[in-house]
Amino acid sequence: MKKGFQIFWHIFIWLSLISFILFAIRNSGMSVHTVLVLFALYGAINISLFYLNYLVLIPRFLNSKNYALYAATVLIIVIAYGQAKYGIALIFPNDVLVRSSNGISAVMSFWQYFVSTTVTGLMFIFLSIVLKFSIDWFLNERIQRDLENQRLTAELAFLKSQINPHFLFNSLNSIYSLAYQKSENTPGAILKLSEIMRYMLYESNDNKVALEKELLYLQNYIDLQKIRFGKKAFIDFKIEGEVGDQRIVPLLLIAFIENAFKHGVASDAATAIKLLIKIDATSLYFFIQNKKHTDNRDASGGIGLSNVKRRLDLLYPRKYSLEIRDEIDTYTCELSLVL
Repeated sequence: MKKGFQIFWHIFIWLSLISFILFAIRNSGMSVHTVLVLFALYGAINISLFYLNYLVLIPRFLNSKNYALYAATVLIIVIAYGQAKYGIALIFPNDVLVRSSNGISAVMSFWQYFVSTTVTGLMFIFLSIVLKFSIDWFLNERIQRDLENQRLTAELAFLKSQINPHFLFNSLNSIYSLAYQKSENTPGAILKLSEIMRYMLYESNDNKVALEKELLYLQNYIDLQKIRFGKKAFIDFKIEGEVGDQRIVPLLLIAFIENAFKHGVASDAATAIKLLIKIDATSLYFFIQNKKHTDNRDASGGIGLSNVKRRLDLLYPRKYSLEIRDEIDTYTCELSLVL
């Protein structure tokens, strides 16, 4: 791709330059022989000067910031090219050195021609510099974008890798409590956990998953928490809207629900966790609120919400709004998301 990109720009520049020159001389009355000499012979000489500077001088001197040596080398080469071109002009004087104005023909002197051809040579040097640094700039921009994409991909992979251990840690704590109490709900909790982990390990590896599957995953998690807390788990969970072929980044909403169960009070209907998800064809609204549990704080918490905020920034830039209200006795999260 890099080579093709450079070839494109070279072809574009030369076609533009040739078209400009042809436009300038189309009404000049030049003979076909003169046009061939100027384009085929002198065009090849000037193009060789262009690529000498483009491929050799710039990489060797300018890229290493040896400006004085570069300028001296360019000056010597332009002078040498000017003398060589004048020598060739003596072979085709009528095509190169003779100029007509108002019906009067005059032969250019060495110095007249030398100044003219030096200006032309410097123009090709300038064009090669502009093209070289333009292409390098575009390529560097592309490299920087690729590196940034790689960095973001690696960061997302790291963030996602945190989810499974974080979720598993909390769930195993819940199941441990059931097992410690020798609850008959322990096998059901283990089965629910296995279903949840199957989704997390095998079905959530794509960038986006079907919203229907993500909602089922959330329901399974809630069911697992109800098994753990038994009659002390109250949650008012509602889904409004039609679930169709919408897709969402997987494992994005679970952190809010985890925190509500982990830090909230849901022991009766008056303190139930309120969870509302509204869906339409292109957007999702997520609302969750819980009563705060002041006696049970997780000193090592914070991974979940900071993780999901960062994932939202990376995966839904300018496509979401998140409001978190930490009030005296309630904790509320509202997320609006363009799917």
